[in-house]
Amino acid sequence: MRGWLGLLCFTPLLMGAEAPRLVPDVSQNKIDIIYSFTGAELLLFGAILYPGGKVPSRHPEIAVVIKGPSEAVLIRQKRKIAGMWINAASADFRSVPSFYALAASRPIAQIVKDRTAVIYELGIDNLQLSPASGDPADDRAFEDGVVDLKRRGGYYSETANGVEIREGVLYRARIAIPARVPVGKYTAETFLIENGRVVAAATRDIDIAKSGFEAYVARSAERNSFLYGLGAVALSLVLGWLASAAFRRLSER
Repeated sequence: MRGWLGLLCFTPLLMGAEAPRLVPDVSQNKIDIIYSFTGAELLLFGAILYPGGKVPSRHPEIAVVIKGPSEAVLIRQKRKIAGMWINAASADFRSVPSFYALAASRPIAQIVKDRTAVIYELGIDNLQLSPASGDPADDRAFEDGVVDLKRRGGYYSETANGVEIREGVLYRARIAIPARVPVGKYTAETFLIENGRVVAAATRDIDIAKSGFEAYVARSAERNSFLYGLGAVALSLVLGWLASAAFRRLSER
């Protein structure tokens, strides 16, 4: 309740505005990943500032998107040939969001026009994954494969009726962050939609990073890859020897 009352303080800023504006925020600007990290839930909230402070009679529509840093993805298609499953084809994607979560006040197809949804990448089906193959038919099949892998991993999600709007001014939405989320710079985008078009948008940044021992291991692997590899091999040998010794002792009893 205190959060809603705090957002009402923005109402005096409405005077003199020419178009609706969004004042968004997130519950956490930085998420630290440690060994015990099991996931997080982000609260995205904010206010809609209308010209003259007058809230329109029509119900506003809001969509919020959390998007992770882009990454290159190579996906392979397997086919059964002569009784064996082998890699028959592949596609290289150079700009795939590592994480994508959308929540909207209603199903996105009901509140935004198709062209607008493509321009702003509103909805998983409207993501521009930029495949490098050049064959539209093959590209679509591989894109579906990438999306399916991301969905199953918990990295892509879409929630209809996931944004709550009060008094036509205040909004909030909750989006889950999985335990194995990729690290990097994320963006939280908020869109105000009227008559199928985006009339206002605002962005907040979120930093997801490893900390503690996990951060030390990651830095070591990046800065001293050769020594890190030797250490990993040595550790595997030592653990294997200890396991073998323990097994021998148990067998002799």
